[in-house]
Amino acid sequence: MAESRPPFRTKADLAADHIKHLIMTGAAPPGTKIITRVVAEAVGISETPVREAIKQLCSEEWLVERPHVGAVVADFTVQNVRELYGIRAALTSLALQLSGRPLAGERLAQVDQVLAESAVAVEAGDVAAFARLNRHFHSLLCDTEQTRLTHRMLQSLLSRTETAQRGFRLVPWRLPASHAEHVAIRDALVAGDIALASRLQHAHETAAMDALIEGMQENDAST
Repeated sequence: MAESRPPFRTKADLAADHIKHLIMTGAAPPGTKIITRVVAEAVGISETPVREAIKQLCSEEWLVERPHVGAVVADFTVQNVRELYGIRAALTSLALQLSGRPLAGERLAQVDQVLAESAVAVEAGDVAAFARLNRHFHSLLCDTEQTRLTHRMLQSLLSRTETAQRGFRLVPWRLPASHAEHVAIRDALVAGDIALASRLQHAHETAAMDALIEGMQENDAST
């Protein structure tokens, strides 16, 4: 078997990953200005790819451009969460219905690998790792021959809701619950119970939304 190679990462990708890490860990809370020079020095690259990364992150709503200030970390509101997670719940559950096939073979092996790594992240309380694996899990389930259009829509949506996943820091108890829900969805798909898997998927997204909103409101009340 040929050895798999990691995907090629551009300098702009590396800069974007660094900025996302700052946001996900809370090192750069909402309103923080992203200084091109500082990011370039931290990553060890020139400022040009950093500017490209900032432009991309603005399009994905991790950052927002403010007049006379520049790019700052976007604030995520309750209204944002309700809309984005509502759409995400509808699309991810629909994707499972459209696929309509039990989870098996290579795709099952990939899902199980993600779940194994997720369990490690939960045990370690590693929010950034769990958020990355969470996105990979849902992408694997929704990337089928029957759901190409849905998957493309979800990829854009996942980029937008990924910024909300920094909210796991507000509700750390949500990590094991989220992982358990992933396992239940996986088990339903393996058993071929697509209807159950779809319902579990919709409930999973709704639970994530409710927990995040609760965490945001508690955080606002304490500040």
